[in-house]
Amino acid sequence: MANPSLDYIINTLFMLFASVLVVFMVPGFAMLEAGLVRVKNVSSVLMINTMIYVLASLGFLFVGYHFAFGDFAPKNLSNYAFMFFEMAFAGKVVNIISGGISERAKILPLGIFTLIMSIFIYPFVIKLAWTKDILQNTFLSLDFHDLAGSSVIHSLGGWALLSAMLIIGPRKGRYIKGKIRVIPASNIPLLCLGAFLLWLGWFGFNGGSVGAFSSKFSANEVALCILNTNTAGLSGALSVGFLSYLRYKKFDITMILNGALGGLVAVSAGADLYNIYEPLLVGTLAGILVVFFVNFFDYLSFDDPVGALSVHLVNGIFGTLIVAFLVPKISFLAQAKAVLEIGLFSFVSSYIVLFVINKLFKLKADDYEQAQGLDIEECGLEAYPEFKRAF
Repeated sequence: MANPSLDYIINTLFMLFASVLVVFMVPGFAMLEAGLVRVKNVSSVLMINTMIYVLASLGFLFVGYHFAFGDFAPKNLSNYAFMFFEMAFAGKVVNIISGGISERAKILPLGIFTLIMSIFIYPFVIKLAWTKDILQNTFLSLDFHDLAGSSVIHSLGGWALLSAMLIIGPRKGRYIKGKIRVIPASNIPLLCLGAFLLWLGWFGFNGGSVGAFSSKFSANEVALCILNTNTAGLSGALSVGFLSYLRYKKFDITMILNGALGGLVAVSAGADLYNIYEPLLVGTLAGILVVFFVNFFDYLSFDDPVGALSVHLVNGIFGTLIVAFLVPKISFLAQAKAVLEIGLFSFVSSYIVLFVINKLFKLKADDYEQAQGLDIEECGLEAYPEFKRAF
């Protein structure tokens, strides 16, 4: 016999637990970026990640959520739990951007952009993709499958990052007379911790997007999503490890972990639709794409310290499109329309907003500030004051 009250409680508890896992991605991004940047910029990276969580959460909770969802309220769980889950997602878009322009982006203008992203740009994409309102009767409406945001979150953040890179340019000394200067990661253990925290958070990211846990069907769907999510991460890491050894006879942990993250991004669109074997293909191809596009973006002089364009933009697009090839009931044209529409809106809107912010506040730290390190110039506090800083 059905018990609506018990179902409500179970679904609410499930959503709160999934939300907490998603919040674990906040220290995940922070540790990943702190491990990849130079020691003179670690405090500023941690400050930016903290600021993003605070500003994006508040902006989305009090403005962006209502813009995106209107009067919608789920009937099978607490509306407060649903709000918390959606709020936990909000900052991830800007985390993608902050990592890609780290070591030269100033805190204040990035904070202003965080608020605008959380109250308008990201909620508008949600309106297009995930809600039922007046836009559903227009050409703008999107009828495609994206369970947990391969496009709605990851490629959105990637397009916004690309617009930021065009405005802010590379770090000083990264590209010298057409040659690429390698800037090594400063703390591999922190990088590894951050990547695995993100991996853990992804189980709430994808599993929680099912939205229910109180029936046998929904519990199986959540379990399948989490299993498939993990499999894609594993195969992404494995494919990059294989390519790394094949090409260099070395195992590059930074690239291997990015391969895992690429697999996690790519599977987010269709984790609920795949069987247990299809994520192997999704993750493997995602890892290959990470390896290729990290080099490709470097060739184009897009300075990306964390590989965010390759992980999030490329695999966000790929993950959305491959659903149509693996699941016959999904329309490729619908998936492609969503990729193009989200890409066009997110790139153009982000570019305009960042262009104006840059004119008013100067988004990029100057050469002297970059040489000194943003820890001193922006925070007045070094993460490793006893260490000699590399310029």
